[in-house]
Amino acid sequence: MRSRNRIRKPHVSTTTAPIAAATQRSILLLSFATFSSMVAQRICDAMLPELSRSFDASLAQAAQVVSMFAIVYGVAQLVYGPLGDRLGKFRIVAWATLGCGVGSALAVFAGSLNLLVLARMATGLAAAAIIPLSMAWIGDNVRFDQLQETLARVGLGTTLGIGGGQLIGGLMTNTLGWRWAFVVLALLFGVVGTLLLKDWRGQKSAQGPLAEPLAESAPAASFFAQTLPILTGRWSRIVLLVAFAEGAAGFGALAMWATHLHRAMHLTLSGAGAIVALFGLGGMAYMASARRLIAGLGQHGLTAAGGSMMGLCALVVAFTPWWPLAVPASLIAGFGFFMFHNTMQANAAHMAPRARGTGVSLFAAALFLGQSVGAMVAAGLIDRLGSAMVVALGGGAIAALGLWFGRALRQHHARETAEG
Repeated sequence: MRSRNRIRKPHVSTTTAPIAAATQRSILLLSFATFSSMVAQRICDAMLPELSRSFDASLAQAAQVVSMFAIVYGVAQLVYGPLGDRLGKFRIVAWATLGCGVGSALAVFAGSLNLLVLARMATGLAAAAIIPLSMAWIGDNVRFDQLQETLARVGLGTTLGIGGGQLIGGLMTNTLGWRWAFVVLALLFGVVGTLLLKDWRGQKSAQGPLAEPLAESAPAASFFAQTLPILTGRWSRIVLLVAFAEGAAGFGALAMWATHLHRAMHLTLSGAGAIVALFGLGGMAYMASARRLIAGLGQHGLTAAGGSMMGLCALVVAFTPWWPLAVPASLIAGFGFFMFHNTMQANAAHMAPRARGTGVSLFAAALFLGQSVGAMVAAGLIDRLGSAMVVALGGGAIAALGLWFGRALRQHHARETAEG
């Protein structure tokens, strides 16, 4: 039986119509929202030692502000997809962004570590909606031939948010105090959420193509009815399985790079972390050149080349006896990985057009679960195999995955063309 949710690519004319100005404005606001969401995820990383001192707790106890945020964020993915398909994706993103502002404000006034953890859980519950539903809304409102490039531009906000969260958290903690980091975060979410809500109301007034026709014209199916076709569809099932493997081999194993550089190269943790942070800079470089690369390589070429680039760079990081080589290797690895990841995002946004919010949220959940499993497995293998072998295995896995998925994409597109 054929999958009911296969991608249907519209006819692409030789002249691509530009994205409407109103849609571009909405996409820009969604970029601000994804930036804010990633800042919220990473803002506590640098303040953990100070939180440990402030609340007279161990570092492991203080780290709950990170781990509990992540757990809630991952579980909530299963809720927001169907909710966005029923109530409207942009509206959910707007209110979730304001909800993150409330959670961040509660963190400012937390009088104990337990209350701070609860405030972070509330923020994670709201933040979980922002990135996947933003991707799904863009999939609803941007032509297929422009989708991957548009997602790459939105991804720039996400990538900047990774470094921005660590910078804001560390800077505020070292100067005004850790509570001021949450003040900045609450203000950021408040401003962005207000602008999103205003834009959504403008969309409803216009009653144009921004009114989310798929989300509101489709019948209000149950969660099971929305999810089952995605889990049983041949192509969507492949995308979800590859997302899990990508999270484990890419993001999960990447968590061990700094540990390897610290152990094998005897770098300080701050120095090792700075080198690995270049991974995100490489991702930004890809996003700046995404238009030309997408047109030149196509999706299958991006995944094959991107996975191979990261795999080769992982081998350099793992086995080089000279640490300066890890600097360009981390940069190029980030470039290659985001070639792969951006292609995955585009396929996730189109694997279930009639339940796009559910589809993208399932993709995010698979990616997040894979990341968690990969990090735990990698950490458990370091003492047995050594950090160099763990880094090399992660790179080899992502290279093999990129080559396999590139071939699968070529076959899938050929089958779509044949079926008309």
